[in-house]
Amino acid sequence: MQIRRDDLASPEVQALLAEHLRDMRSISPPESVHALDLPGLQRAGVCFWTAWSGDDLMGCGALQEIAPDHGEIKSMRTVVAHRGQGLAQAVLGHSLAEAGRRGYTRVSLETGSQAAFEPARRLYGKFGFRPCPPFAGYREDPNSVFMTRRLAPPGGASQPID
Repeated sequence: MQIRRDDLASPEVQALLAEHLRDMRSISPPESVHALDLPGLQRAGVCFWTAWSGDDLMGCGALQEIAPDHGEIKSMRTVVAHRGQGLAQAVLGHSLAEAGRRGYTRVSLETGSQAAFEPARRLYGKFGFRPCPPFAGYREDPNSVFMTRRLAPPGGASQPID
């Protein structure tokens, strides 16, 4: 598997993102869908990656800067045929490593509260994310779960936020 920065130009990537938005809209009410569309992922401050096996697109993820010390995980998606192969762990690990290189001391995310999002919430928990209040303009929403974790300062150890 190769994870690489992506410019979102390929039809395969655009189709995966369109599928992601359709899926999010089928699970959550419109006001609770916070997935970024193509223009949102192309904004300054957003870094988008795709994961490939040869010419086969496996999934994607993004990191959005909220503040100079705070990033947000966005657009985590695995192609259905590649689920259960550790791709989400690899992309999340890659995103957290990039957050550390950027000097972020905190990384947060929003995910759904519905049963369909349980695997994502478990994955984030394994990576040290803990529930937190809404951040960066989000509001309390029964359809959302907000999570965050601290990153290690240079030379220190990462700590979950309790």
